[in-house]
Amino acid sequence: MLLLDTVTAVEHFLDVFVGVYTLAIFLYVLTSWIQLPYSLRPAQRFLDEVCEPYIRLWRRILPTAGPIDLSPMVAVIALVVFDRIAVAILDRLH
Repeated sequence: MLLLDTVTAVEHFLDVFVGVYTLAIFLYVLTSWIQLPYSLRPAQRFLDEVCEPYIRLWRRILPTAGPIDLSPMVAVIALVVFDRIAVAILDRLH
């Protein structure tokens, strides 16, 4: 019984983490397109510090597509795929 509760908790944690990190990447992309007021710059720096290392990983792997940066989209897709694979593996432990 304890194992089932732990597996369910880990699955829930992964779902929430991927959802929050996906939202952070989305906000990071939006804030990179517009000039924020001075009072919101700390939030923009936070998003940059949280999202940029992960997105930079995908920028190194992906070929450039001119002025279009596809790395945030690929990063989100990779997160969702990782989440689905991890949940499927954890479901086998039930």
